[in-house]
Amino acid sequence: MSLVKEIDYGTPASKSEKEVTLTIDGVSVSVPEGTSIMRAAMELGTEIPKLCATDSLKAFGSCRLCVVEIDGRFGTPASCTTPVLPGMSVHTQTPRLKAIRRGVMELYISDHPLDCLTCAANGDCELQTMAGAVGLRDVRYGYDGSNHVFARSRVDGKANFDWMPKDESNPYFTYDPSKCIVCNRCVRACEETQGTFALTIDGRGFDSRVSPGMAEAFMDSECVSCGACVQACPTATLTEKSVIAVGQPEHSEVTTCAYCGVGCTFKAEMRGEEIVRMVPWKDGKANHGHSCIKGRFAYGYALHKERVTSPMIRDKATDPWRVVSWDEAIAFAADRFKKIIEKHGKRSVGVITSSRCSNEETYLVQKLTRAGFGNNNTDTCARVCHSPTGYGLNQAFGTSAGTQDFDSVDESDVILVIGANPTDAHPVFGSRMKKRLREGAKLIVVDPRRIDLVRSPHISADHHLALKPGTNVAVVTALAHVIVKEGLVNEAFVRERCDWDEFQDWAAFVSDDRNSPEEVEKLSGVPAEEIRAAARLYATGGRAAIYYGLGVTEHSQGSTTVMAIANLAMATGNLGRRGVGVNPLRGQNNVQGSCDMGSFPHELPGYRHVSNDDVRHSFEQAWGVELDNEPGLRIPNMFDAAIAGEFMGLYCQGEDILQSDPDTKHVSRALEAMECVIVQDLFLNETAHYAHVFLPGASFLEKDGTFTNAERRIQRIRKVMSPKNGYGDWEITQMLAKAFGLDWNYSHPSEIMDEIAALTPTFKNVSYEKLEKDGSVQWPCNDASPEGMPIMHIDGFTRGKGKFVITEYVPTDEKTGPRFPLLLTTGRILSQYNVGAQTRRTENSRWHEEDVLEIHPHDAELRGVRDGDWVRIASRAGEITLHAKVTDRVAPGVVYTTFHHPLSQANVVTTDNSDWATNCPEYKVTAVQISPSNGPTEWQEQYRELSVNARRIATAAE
Repeated sequence: MSLVKEIDYGTPASKSEKEVTLTIDGVSVSVPEGTSIMRAAMELGTEIPKLCATDSLKAFGSCRLCVVEIDGRFGTPASCTTPVLPGMSVHTQTPRLKAIRRGVMELYISDHPLDCLTCAANGDCELQTMAGAVGLRDVRYGYDGSNHVFARSRVDGKANFDWMPKDESNPYFTYDPSKCIVCNRCVRACEETQGTFALTIDGRGFDSRVSPGMAEAFMDSECVSCGACVQACPTATLTEKSVIAVGQPEHSEVTTCAYCGVGCTFKAEMRGEEIVRMVPWKDGKANHGHSCIKGRFAYGYALHKERVTSPMIRDKATDPWRVVSWDEAIAFAADRFKKIIEKHGKRSVGVITSSRCSNEETYLVQKLTRAGFGNNNTDTCARVCHSPTGYGLNQAFGTSAGTQDFDSVDESDVILVIGANPTDAHPVFGSRMKKRLREGAKLIVVDPRRIDLVRSPHISADHHLALKPGTNVAVVTALAHVIVKEGLVNEAFVRERCDWDEFQDWAAFVSDDRNSPEEVEKLSGVPAEEIRAAARLYATGGRAAIYYGLGVTEHSQGSTTVMAIANLAMATGNLGRRGVGVNPLRGQNNVQGSCDMGSFPHELPGYRHVSNDDVRHSFEQAWGVELDNEPGLRIPNMFDAAIAGEFMGLYCQGEDILQSDPDTKHVSRALEAMECVIVQDLFLNETAHYAHVFLPGASFLEKDGTFTNAERRIQRIRKVMSPKNGYGDWEITQMLAKAFGLDWNYSHPSEIMDEIAALTPTFKNVSYEKLEKDGSVQWPCNDASPEGMPIMHIDGFTRGKGKFVITEYVPTDEKTGPRFPLLLTTGRILSQYNVGAQTRRTENSRWHEEDVLEIHPHDAELRGVRDGDWVRIASRAGEITLHAKVTDRVAPGVVYTTFHHPLSQANVVTTDNSDWATNCPEYKVTAVQISPSNGPTEWQEQYRELSVNARRIATAAE
């Protein structure tokens, strides 16, 4: 094994299709017009010395190491900023150039510490490499570095006021100003790649310094710890603390991040089985070498001391856990389930698959319930996040997935973001979107909260429709009203691609006066003129793309809103080409994949209904069993049936339903009523409080498989260390299956993928061999689309004609009133992820140590609440207390919190209201009252005690 090496071409590739031929050092080369001389030389294998240049950033031309000579031209231009021209003859090595480069390098080295042997970057330092490349052997100016290398003068010992100490404030990397060569790469990465603009150059000439904010510590600045600056730094100025502690890596594997649905690709750089760092892979087609704080740095949970690595069982959930062998745990689990089935019938048990586990693992879990238990009681966390996406997009287009690849946003002229917060929940894509906005794209944000996209450095929303939570359908239909009434419909597209009669019915519906912006203003609080202006911009502003998230789906009308969004895109012809489309931003890393794999109780893999005889028979033939043709229970139905004494056994892989699902008290009653709960996870999560069997899982670093991201991109995950528990999650499920008498003998996840491909038309040509060759592929990948399909619905919709659906606004049952006058909505924050099981076990908690309640100053003043006070949040379902954060990011009448910390118990107050079509919970609309408090509620205190007791592990003496 060795390190995965990536070529740095110095400057970005040109997108021109026109070729230019020139000569470099006597060798002819043809490159796209607009290519820099530096990149053209690298295409030949000639590396021109450089320090300020890297191919992830625009050419800058400050270091002067990359100078060249060009026949017929005076001077020595920088090769990074000089584009090629036809017939140009370039020389990269001449006596004159050597002298210039040596002189430049002498200046750098004269003010740089010469501690190479003990420097963390030794062996991976571009300054060191370039000093060798230019043949530097001595420095005429000495090595005292009086400017900023030493804290005190080496002549008289007086304090050197130009010296700055290291900044160790960030938990993940260190900033050593003495090693900075002011190449600007970190500053430019923060601007161009991340779009945060947290870094600047303070001072001029030899007084220049990189400065976070106004000479702040990194931890106190606007830095979001994405790691772009660390990756861009050519010296040890910005260095991962893990590299300082462990040393330089000696081998690496390319794998895929296990956090959000963006699906960033990383190089896991290792020493033996010890992980040194995660470096974003430049060829990753979802992230193109960028990262966020979670994927880049928050991998430490995989090695956390709270990892459970041995199976455990107990007779009752109130008993201490007993550590047992794998054989005993599997036998105990199988015996319990068999007795439940014998007593209560085959439909009394079921599974919940994981959107954090691989496609192969998820496939096996749903296969276990269908082939082993004999029922369709399988569901997944997509039930509580994006199940309305599956239903709504399938109704409109015939496919339960987004229409574009992420690169498509680069060509958008108008971007409509509704119910999503990309910079916090999907930060790498959020940075990509911000870059396009800085280039001139227009932005419409539909959100009750002022998310960062509404206003941040160098971008601002053209329209922010700060609607009242629960009125999404009304607002989107009002946008359609304007488009239809003002003649902005793309009639040619609609006539060719959609059902014209259905369109006319829909057009008549949206044109009704009750759907006008003026009427909708009364419901939503959004000014009518803002709705009209946003509609006109979306319909006439060029290529328009819609991106949405859980703020759309987690409503009682989630599916209706998804269909309303699809209606908008079809009516304006914004489908089937680059820069447009309807794009759900999936929450977890494999939400799309878990849905694709047949995790829903009514669908087999590939979104095919269990009642379809032909489809079902194909699985029966392959699996050698008879399958049930009746849909099984959804997660909420499982809970209700458990309380009723009809659903008694649950196998829950990689999901923490007690913390993530709504109405926590209802979930806890359901789990308490079950006779056997099997939890498979990395940690004793909250659901494990009620478990009887705990099967320790494997992290993404410890297994092979594939994830499918939000753009339908299937990517490999690769094992870089041995499983701490001894097995991959797919192997554990296989052991359970064998205990149920199933003859499964998979020896590698690739064999599982082969079975998936053989039984699922959209995956027909997917294989590990293809993924190794191409890196990734976007389904459908079959004979009709052998290389995958980045953009869907180019010539037609999967279902045939696009379907316009009437989207009648039905107000939520969750009403405000004198008792509960405010509306609570929930979401995520950048540093934390989902229920926090992973991120809370990393230094990410330094940024977000607890869930807080955001409340508008007006609402806070009315209730006598000050910033930082304890406040009681009471709803019809329950009550909790949190600390208050007084802010105008939320509108009057709206409060907001996150759900990352289990002791906050945020979902105690959310209700069991759900989407009419899919039972996706209505997390985003809960009527509450806020009042001052003096500490946690009785429930929170009881839950804290339960958490301690439920995690007891019996010792040998017991």
